[in-house]
Amino acid sequence: MPMTTVTRFAPSPTGYIHVGNLRTALFNYMIARKAGGTFILRFDDTDPERSKQEYIDGIREDLEWLGFSWDREEQQSARLDRYAEVAAELRASGRLYECFETPTELDLKRKKQLNMGKPPVYDRAALDLSDDEKAALRAERPGHWRFLLDRERIDWTDGILGDISIDAASVSDPVLIRGDGQVLYTFASVVDDVDMGVTYIVRGSDHVTNTATQIQIMGAVGGTAPRFAHHSLLTGAQGEALSKRLGHLSLRDLREQGVEPMALLSLMARLGSSQPVELAGSLDELIEGFDIGTFGAAPTKFDEHDLFPLTARHLHGLPFAAVRAEIAALGVPDDLAERFWQVMRENIVTRRDLPGWWALCRDGAEPLVDEEDRAFVTEAFALLPEPPYDDATWGAWTAEVKAQSGRKGKGLFMPLRKAVTGRAKGPEMGDLLPLLQKKPG
Repeated sequence: MPMTTVTRFAPSPTGYIHVGNLRTALFNYMIARKAGGTFILRFDDTDPERSKQEYIDGIREDLEWLGFSWDREEQQSARLDRYAEVAAELRASGRLYECFETPTELDLKRKKQLNMGKPPVYDRAALDLSDDEKAALRAERPGHWRFLLDRERIDWTDGILGDISIDAASVSDPVLIRGDGQVLYTFASVVDDVDMGVTYIVRGSDHVTNTATQIQIMGAVGGTAPRFAHHSLLTGAQGEALSKRLGHLSLRDLREQGVEPMALLSLMARLGSSQPVELAGSLDELIEGFDIGTFGAAPTKFDEHDLFPLTARHLHGLPFAAVRAEIAALGVPDDLAERFWQVMRENIVTRRDLPGWWALCRDGAEPLVDEEDRAFVTEAFALLPEPPYDDATWGAWTAEVKAQSGRKGKGLFMPLRKAVTGRAKGPEMGDLLPLLQKKPG
């Protein structure tokens, strides 16, 4: 019987999800859903100082906005007893050992090694401490706990990067438990992945070395390493580091700017792959076409401005039924609501543009009139009857204005458009006029 695919998204609730996190969440989600497997939402909240309930609630809300569902939800803060149990087993087997160096002392060691042309790898000095020396140090400062790596090569075939081989001798024994007792990500994540039967982990390429050490820890706690894929990191549009701006690219900020979920998902599901970015009709469509093997290792350029043309195209294709409640909330009368949407949907970039168009229809606009057109516009408005207008009004009015003024083409239509709408661009005027509640001017 084939093994069930199990993936997970494990955000730290120390902030809101940004586009970098989303990439990881989306890849893991699509792999699980495409295989008919299990997707776990797991909160890495072992840091009690920085983890906040508002971020847990916010992450759930953001994922639901995107249309994600999850089969299990876990919080690492509820599993501390389990981590303590596994830590005791590793101590007993000699794979977890206590160290007492301060950050300053470790920094000095690293500098000495670098000056001598050696890699800055922890020297395992703590292994040489006697019980009495440990007791004396313990009285001064809390000890932290490191995992004793087998100094051998760690190999795996990565779903994106291909064959990876890392020499564990070039890596410091990772700290798994801090001096204050806090369980660190490397340890909690491994225990959870083994206990929860995770079979595939997709994450950023900055985790490659971390993955190597986790593969050894998994073996030490009796688990089997899952498949791994490490996606490229995002850069700005010019190739600049995006890390400092990620806080400004949170999903809730993008949502506030009017970005549609399907626009965001369509971009993130293809960005950095050999497949072109195309607006998808649904999340299921993206899942069906997803192939982790099409993604490359090179840094991936992300430009949030690309989200707005995709958002506009998504809105252009929405039927009235999808926006009926929203149009009603604007105060558009029922008898005009569907026409209002049909006329306006191809003239908006985000839903936030709709109130402005309804205000124009309801109250009129401040006329935009060039000085040389002022007399022409005054005369033209004198020829326009009072509303209500119908589909024939624009044609009849402009024909009469043309006959009276002798103007034609752009010289006739553009000054009238700008005078009626206060804008140089917008919907077909013959379609717009029947929506106007007041005579322009």
